Amino acid sequence: MGATEFVSIVECLDEAEREERIRDLVSKMSLWEKLHEMTGNFGPIRLFLTVVRYGLIPSESGGNRRRGIPKLIFTDGPRGIMLNRSTCFPAAIARGASWDLDLAERIGDVLGAEARSQGANFYGGVCINLLRHPGWGRAQETFGEEPYLLGMMGAAEIKGLKRHVMACAKHYACNSIEEARFYVDVRIDERTLREVYLPHFKKCVDAGAASIMSAYNRVNGDYCGENVHLLREILKTDWGFDGFVMSDFFWGVYDGVKGAKAGLDMEMPSARKFGIRLYRAVKKGLVDEALIDEAVVRILRKKAEYAAVGEPERYGKGQVACQAHRELALEAARKGIVLLKNDGGALPFAREGLRRIAVFGRLARRKNIGDMGSSRVRPPYVVTPLEGIRKKAAGVEVVFDPGKNLGRVAELAAHADAVVVVAGLTWRDEGEYVGIGPVGIGCDRENLDLSPAQEALILAAAEKAKKCVVVLEGGSAITMEKWKDKVDAILMAWYPGMEGGTAIAEVLFGEVNPSGKLPVTFPKSTDDLPFFDRKAKRIEYGYFHGYRLFDKEGRKPAFPFGFGLSYTQFSYENLSIEKASSGNEGVEISCDVGNIGGREGAEVVQLYVGYENSSIERPVKELKGFSRVDLKPGEKKRVSFVVRPDDLAYYDAESASWRVEDIEYNGYVGSSSAKEDIKLAGSFKLGA
Repeated sequence: MGATEFVSIVECLDEAEREERIRDLVSKMSLWEKLHEMTGNFGPIRLFLTVVRYGLIPSESGGNRRRGIPKLIFTDGPRGIMLNRSTCFPAAIARGASWDLDLAERIGDVLGAEARSQGANFYGGVCINLLRHPGWGRAQETFGEEPYLLGMMGAAEIKGLKRHVMACAKHYACNSIEEARFYVDVRIDERTLREVYLPHFKKCVDAGAASIMSAYNRVNGDYCGENVHLLREILKTDWGFDGFVMSDFFWGVYDGVKGAKAGLDMEMPSARKFGIRLYRAVKKGLVDEALIDEAVVRILRKKAEYAAVGEPERYGKGQVACQAHRELALEAARKGIVLLKNDGGALPFAREGLRRIAVFGRLARRKNIGDMGSSRVRPPYVVTPLEGIRKKAAGVEVVFDPGKNLGRVAELAAHADAVVVVAGLTWRDEGEYVGIGPVGIGCDRENLDLSPAQEALILAAAEKAKKCVVVLEGGSAITMEKWKDKVDAILMAWYPGMEGGTAIAEVLFGEVNPSGKLPVTFPKSTDDLPFFDRKAKRIEYGYFHGYRLFDKEGRKPAFPFGFGLSYTQFSYENLSIEKASSGNEGVEISCDVGNIGGREGAEVVQLYVGYENSSIERPVKELKGFSRVDLKPGEKKRVSFVVRPDDLAYYDAESASWRVEDIEYNGYVGSSSAKEDIKLAGSFKLGA
């Protein structure tokens, strides 16, 4: 059959027959051919270029001309395709702040189309690591601290991506310390692992992820790429994952024999521990060739499945960063901005009487779009906050000063009708660690404050300003107790992407009503957070973190998970809890949400569930549903959530099973996880 072998598999419409043909093809392949499918193709020169300018060259693996098997062509980038001059979306944490599943799916669709337009068929930017501590350097790459939100957003993005490319979810699992990621051993009990650190991966598997990338770190003693429990027992057996597991790049596997036995299917971007080493191990009988066959079947299964996937009319250089894609980046930036404080209606700016705005801070004129590691994007342009403000401030004088001279700051602030201070973080403060020893970029943050210089700038401006607004950029929580009571309004803009400056200005001037909600708890102090050591060789991951830890310990954060203000007001009423019509013993929780203010706006309605008299320790409450609702002034909509028994199960490690308690459950509906923001509450029992 030669080069037509794989083509005939692709053209086979019967799934069972296709599987049989794949296995038959694998049985005919030589051991070298099979191992070639399991490794990246990069030689020394490309490896060097990848280290120096990661992402500009796609990573290839496998491929067999004689048998007609195509290569996997991999590209990365959680906020956009890394190749060439692609659309740069807001960082994933900002998209998480939108709580918008439709938006996530549409962004996935564009990411997939831009990957295909630049020759790639495999995308690895669906980062769903749980944000255990907001100081994690790569917090910006993920959707937040909550497993449910992570899973829903990641699954939605995958649904969009898989119209065009294979999607890979990463980094599996318990990867949330950057500087120690290559060696740290995360010690974790089975219940915590299953309930807190894995559910979001399961959602992505169920949504159709073609691949899972293993993490660098160890879990309970074994590296993730060599971890039988994670890869074979949970992912492939318990969850029935039919795709392939790819190592994280360069140092994702240390022992090729152990990795192959554990269920690692592919080493990227080159054959360090697979390749010739694995060939010799198979020949010596150290690795059963049946395990190699299994890995290759998984890879070819996805190659065959995706060979005919796509929308060719949407691919081409002219589609990359096209107008429609830039507009989607702007929409995402608008929806991700969170209004944290707005005393006295300081925002939006009223144009009447507004003659001069003073803008301070070096970040105001910086193209600050995030990390420079494997989420770096090189867009054709970036709108800075200062550019956005100047464009929107028609007829208003805009004075800019970087803020180095605090005396001048005070003078300019005193003569302005409004002051905007743009402060926050850059890739120098946080991000993926790339380098050797002390030489490199990226780090974790043990101190969540702004730099002393930025704090001094804010205080100097606020002291003299008639109205002082702080716009924050960054990839995670920032502590602000030294200055937040001194300013009138605070916006969290995250790393807002190529159109971020436009979105920030639109919110400041009221053209857009902010609707973002925090996907991570903002603490008052790092003392309120789980233990974090960015150089840890071994660390315990407990059951509680984020808002669940704050609830457990009765502590009040600076800004709670799920929090975000609006320029309008919303009402909650008419709670009902009824047996779900689907007949699966679940319940349907509904309420009316109305816009009782004078502006059109969007509210993110959140459902939390608590457990009354549980036989085990459980969270005070945990997120079980959310819905983003657009409402015109005076409009009211009915919002409903269905909670199924499986949604309320806990993992019983002793019996290795999920169990649902016959207890009373409490349903809480509100605008954030904070007690004061819970608007409606009611109790229910399953099956009642």
